[in-house]
Amino acid sequence: MSRWNNTNVPDFILMGLTDSGEIRVVLFMLFLLIYLITVLGNVGMILLICLDHQLHTPMYFFLTQLSFLDLSYSTVITPKTLENLLTSTRNISFMGCFAQMYFFIFLGATECFLLSSMAYDRYVAICRPLHYPVIMSTRLCCALLFGSYLIGFMDSSVTLFFMSRLHFCDSNVIHHFFCDTPPVLSLSCTDIYDTQTIIFIFAGCTLMVSLITISVSYVSILYTILKINSTSGRQKAFSTCASHLLGVTIFYGTMTFTYLKPNKSYSLGKDQVASVLYTIVIPMLNPLIYSLRNKEVKNALIRIIQKREGSRQ
Repeated sequence: MSRWNNTNVPDFILMGLTDSGEIRVVLFMLFLLIYLITVLGNVGMILLICLDHQLHTPMYFFLTQLSFLDLSYSTVITPKTLENLLTSTRNISFMGCFAQMYFFIFLGATECFLLSSMAYDRYVAICRPLHYPVIMSTRLCCALLFGSYLIGFMDSSVTLFFMSRLHFCDSNVIHHFFCDTPPVLSLSCTDIYDTQTIIFIFAGCTLMVSLITISVSYVSILYTILKINSTSGRQKAFSTCASHLLGVTIFYGTMTFTYLKPNKSYSLGKDQVASVLYTIVIPMLNPLIYSLRNKEVKNALIRIIQKREGSRQ
């Protein structure tokens, strides 16, 4: 960390998404609305699961953590983005930039492996339903959650360690709306090949290992569903994992497009659109996906409303 003191750059400037004042106002209103829905949706999901005892199952335990990660994930990026859209000053301090980068990587990597844990939970529920209460014990759920956070911590710590070895001499303009790794790396006046390689390996392993785990789980789930004779049984089995599969597809699609591609194919406009999706839009979509497509969540909301009305009477 002491090597950062050798840099000639006191702070960074985030160029943002556009220079047009009119478009910035529109984006500010849009992102503010999305952020408010994100906060309300994820906090509401956490409170709903905590208040309704029928939702105290492994599936909703992981869903609570997903809502917490999405809320934290969005809060790391969106408020600063809103500030930069509203004001003419787009500065972010040196330490603030690297703190944003650290928590962005930490929360993103943790969410990757949390989604893998949720896929394994669905695999056990559909493929081994009789053993589900024994396999998905509280101890295993806590171990999977701890492992997800541990991997996220290791991934972000390694990235920050290698980034701390770089020097930033002259340019301090980040051509992005937040401190993401590729645009910050491009500002370094030292050789970034080794750092870039290490970061790519860790990011690639995080995405690929978690994605392979999810793929294997869903291949087994699909094989089990196809063996079910009744149509209603197939629909019921598929409905238990449809929301998770949709969330995974959106999240991994944008993350893979942004990070697992050669540097030569880098496109500022396309990469920024993908970044807006997984940093601002997806944290808003997840609680909507898991609530609108889930009868148990809807029934839990009805029970809580009826309980509150009954207590008032």
